[in-house]
Amino acid sequence: MHLIQITCHDLGRHLGCYGATAVRTPNLDRFAAEGVRFEQSYCTSPGCSPSRAALATGRFPHSNGVMGLAHAGFRWDLGAAERHTAELLGAHGYETHLFGLQHVTSDVKRLGFHHVHGRGTARDVAGAVAAFLESASPTTPLFLELNLFEPHRPYDHGGVEPDDAAGVVVPPFLPNTPEAVLETAALQGAIREADAAVGRLLSALEAAGLAENTLVVFTTDHGVAMPRAKCTLYDPGIGTALLARWPSGGVAGGRTVSELVSNLDVLPTLLEAAGAPVPENVQGASLLSLARGEAGEPRTAIYAEKTYHSYYDPMRAVRTADHKYIRNFETCFLVECPGDVQQAPIYRAELQRYVASTHPEVELYDLRADPLEEHNLAGDREYADVERELDTMLWRWMEDTDDPLLEGPVPSPQYRRSLAARPRAV
Repeated sequence: MHLIQITCHDLGRHLGCYGATAVRTPNLDRFAAEGVRFEQSYCTSPGCSPSRAALATGRFPHSNGVMGLAHAGFRWDLGAAERHTAELLGAHGYETHLFGLQHVTSDVKRLGFHHVHGRGTARDVAGAVAAFLESASPTTPLFLELNLFEPHRPYDHGGVEPDDAAGVVVPPFLPNTPEAVLETAALQGAIREADAAVGRLLSALEAAGLAENTLVVFTTDHGVAMPRAKCTLYDPGIGTALLARWPSGGVAGGRTVSELVSNLDVLPTLLEAAGAPVPENVQGASLLSLARGEAGEPRTAIYAEKTYHSYYDPMRAVRTADHKYIRNFETCFLVECPGDVQQAPIYRAELQRYVASTHPEVELYDLRADPLEEHNLAGDREYADVERELDTMLWRWMEDTDDPLLEGPVPSPQYRRSLAARPRAV
């Protein structure tokens, strides 16, 4: 059997199959109807590189070493002992291919792909994969990782136009202003472009006669690039789409899984499907049983973290079905908005919403009563037992996973490079 993993940048769950009524995503909606949709899927971090590194290793960002962005100027990287999906599957006899971007390391050779193809727009990536599948006659099992840039900002990447053909519905965590309508229409256009690329990929797989015996997983790194989403541990920042289809493997039929799942779980799922061993240090658990509708042991909580994005802003969170608990370890703006979001109209028009104050040390939300996480209940006597329980869970998780925050502030790669350049007395 073959394996394909498709990711988008900055998508969250902004798809028709997750209830986004104005965005046009017919290909991914159809894919969800043919497979399984995880409606409570969360990433481990609301930043690109940390989340993608967790997806690729099955390990939390503070465990695999990628606690910030991997590209020039930041240069976080996987720890020396970390093994990427491509390396693990390659060791099990898979021929591994990367199409499109990767945002885990500054050295792509570090990841272990046998073949690295070009990057570009979603159309470029879809065309390259279609051409590959058209000429491929695999005698060995394939693992294809396909990473689309869209819908990362700028939303007009590749000349894409805004899409308001089905109207514009501003996500409820944003102010419903003219600026938000403008930006949401642009986001919808970028998502439609990504959906068209996924449709072409799936059609090429079908034409090659490989669809029946291929596990295809579609997901994203984190939430949309909007204020109070990307770079935050609120649900719009960590909620992710996760879809899977594998007809011959029992992952089919339009099933919906309501249990909490983490993007740590994707790697062990791929490995189990391939019959490959799962390394002992992997912190996720396979989702195959849940995807097949079989009995399993669902998570009672997921954990998420941010250490660095634009700047040092360490925070950790635990989320259950009913509550969210966030501990902020430094005094920073109420909401971090990365540079591309700061350049956009919503942020500029609503600046006071995001930078007029600092975030509190502790945040507690009742997600049933307050799904937008607007009313912090930390210190509320009625929720004292909940707060105490979640606080204990969070500290225990940090201890169990050797979180470096427990030892003090986490230095960045630039800090370590600067310190290494310090002259020594002769």
